[in-house]
This record gives sequence, C-alpha cells and structure tokens, in this order.
Amino acid sequence: MRTDDKAAQVQPLSGIRVLELGTMIAGPVAATLLADFGAEVIKIEAPGLGDPIRKSGPMVGSESLYWNVEGRSKQSITLDLRRPEGQQVLRDLVRHADVLIENFRPGTMAGWNIGYEALKEINPRLIMLSISGFGQTGPYASRPAYDRIALAFAGFLNMTGYPDRPPVRPGTSMADYQAALFGAFAVMIALFQREARGGTGQQIDVSLYETIFRFTDVMVTAYDKLGLKRERTGNAHFAAAPGDHYETADGSFIAMTVAADTIFKRLCDAIGRNELASHPDFATHRKRVENYTEINNLVAYWFRSRPASECCDALEKHAVPHSRIYTAEDILADPHYAARESIATLEHPVIGPIKMPNVLPLFSGCKAAPIRPAPALGADTSAVLSSLLGMSKDEIAHLQETGTI
Repeated sequence: MRTDDKAAQVQPLSGIRVLELGTMIAGPVAATLLADFGAEVIKIEAPGLGDPIRKSGPMVGSESLYWNVEGRSKQSITLDLRRPEGQQVLRDLVRHADVLIENFRPGTMAGWNIGYEALKEINPRLIMLSISGFGQTGPYASRPAYDRIALAFAGFLNMTGYPDRPPVRPGTSMADYQAALFGAFAVMIALFQREARGGTGQQIDVSLYETIFRFTDVMVTAYDKLGLKRERTGNAHFAAAPGDHYETADGSFIAMTVAADTIFKRLCDAIGRNELASHPDFATHRKRVENYTEINNLVAYWFRSRPASECCDALEKHAVPHSRIYTAEDILADPHYAARESIATLEHPVIGPIKMPNVLPLFSGCKAAPIRPAPALGADTSAVLSSLLGMSKDEIAHLQETGTI
C-alpha cells in the first residue's frame, strides 16, 4: 500500500541533484523515475524550442498530455549548449550536481567541450548517464536511432506478429521506456557504489537496443545451441499451451496463459472438459506444445460460445490466470486500480485535473515525492541560476540578451 506512516515520510532520493539534458523519452523518463522518489531534477532545454515532446500530441489547447506525464516533478531552465557561455553555465551547474543524464548522439557533448572527460575534471563525483541508440562504443555508435530501430536491431520485431504478415511494433515505446528503467537502475547502482563503497563518479553507457536484447529470453541461446530460429508466431508462445487472446460471444477479448500442468487441469474443470487433462495429446506441457493448434482451438470454441462475464467467472472460480484485455476506459473504472491508487490525479494550472500512472514501485518504509505538474519551458531559469550559482539579475539579463538562456 502507499504508506503515510511518519517514519516513512523521508523521500529516499532527497538531496540528490540531477541535471537532465535529455529529449523525448528515454533520458527524460530516467530522470522522472528519480524525481518520483525525491531527487531534485533540473531539466535543461534549448531556448525557444524545448524538449520536442512538449509539442507531441495529444494536446489540450497548447498543452501536450505526453509532456505532462513524462515531464512531471521537474524544474525547467533554458540553456544553449552550442554557445560557449551556455557551456560554461553547464560546467558551473555540474559543480553542484550528483547526476547528469543525456541522450544525445555519442560524441555530441564532447564536441561542445562538455563531454564526460571534461566534466569529471570539474566534479569527480559526477555520475553521468548516457543513453543512445547503439551505445557509446562500437562501429554503429554514431548511428541515429529511435525506439522502432532499436526493436528491429535487437531481434524483437522479427518475433512479434503473425508469420504471414510484416513484423508488428508494440503499442508503446518499449525500447525507450526499458532504457529509462535500466538507466535509473544504473544510476542507483553508481550512487550506492559512490556513497557506500567509497567509489567516485563514473559514466554509464546504456543503449536502446541492448535494453530490448536483454529481454529476448532464450532467442540467441536456443539458436546458438540448437539452431532454433525464433520467428513470428502470433499470440502463440512455447511457454504457454494453451495461451492466446480469445474472443468471446459478445466481442470482448480475454488473455489467458496456461504454463503448468496443474493450471491446465484447473482450466479443464473450468470449461467442463475434465477428460482433456488425461488425454495423451494434452496431459503434459510438452505434448500440449506439440499439439498447440488442436488444444487452442478447443479452448477458443469454449470462449466463443459464451459472453466475457461468464468466461471470467468460470476462470476466476478455478484460479486460471486470465484478464479481459482492457481499454483505458476499463482501467479507469476498475476497483483494483482504485484500491492500489495506481492512477494519480494532479491539478494542472492551465488544463485542470489530469490523470496519469502513479509512482512505482510501492515501499513499506519510504515515501514517494508528491507529483508536481510538468513545468513551463524555462520557468525556473532565473531561480536556479540565482540560487544555485549566485548570479545577479544583470548577469541573468546578459545571458537572455545573448540568447544563451
């Protein structure tokens, strides 16, 4: 549960200052995950332009909902890193930072004289997270990449979809989000090593494609040892028999996975076909995989012959893993989401209350930070430069006049 105990009021990352130079998803979301637990995140954006996600739809008036989810709980300052004056301001900020996050193409920051080698001379304790499509090294390091390119290069798209159709991308930016998770995880490892193991700062190299490749289970291992080629098989999977997205009589879809013989026996009870549990073609998982089409068709017929509510009641009664395939409307109406407070609502100063995924994961002994609305572009520039760097109004005005901020 989301604790309110007084002993758990301290946000675990309170006191950690993060400079975020990322754009779009992977870098910014890594910073958001840290902000969710109390890190002070100062987002540095190009003057007049800002992070392109600010203009990514869907929009409510001039406000991007995408930006308001992924830009939450941060401060925003503008700084032109292509200008020497902007580079110097960044160097000054780095003196006061624990972490810097960037997802430029490798070599970009070094070309601006603010790469890791230069910054660690200023602050040896700096942890720099660099996220890129193909990593900081290797023959493809300089190639541009987006989420879809990483999914393709990692072999993921080749096994996603149906064999008689082109590969299908998932409905969300998996490579970007997994890179953000790996990035935040790596920052925490580096902070632990620095704070608890007597270490120093370091650069972390996260590539989009490797965060996907890591979760392709035995794809490469099975090919290496057995010559097995992973291909597109639709919703079928070697670890689930039967398993599919089954259409019901009233046009709903139910996802179900049977990955153990004990669960299969319970499924047979649920559908009133007890004899299938001892049938020589279906009694073991291996046999069911060999006869996947036959057993899956039998189960699919049961689903098609009754409405979703009746199917779910029977599966629930016999503890068979399943779920209706939810829409956003279903999610907002579901009591489990409400009970766990999985959805947060915050008040935006322009567009009013907006809902979004709440902070994860849940802890019994520490508290997440309150979610704050995503900032307007450059809203905190003057405050940060004056409070953190001690700049005067005249110095800040000069930077504005030259287009540096």
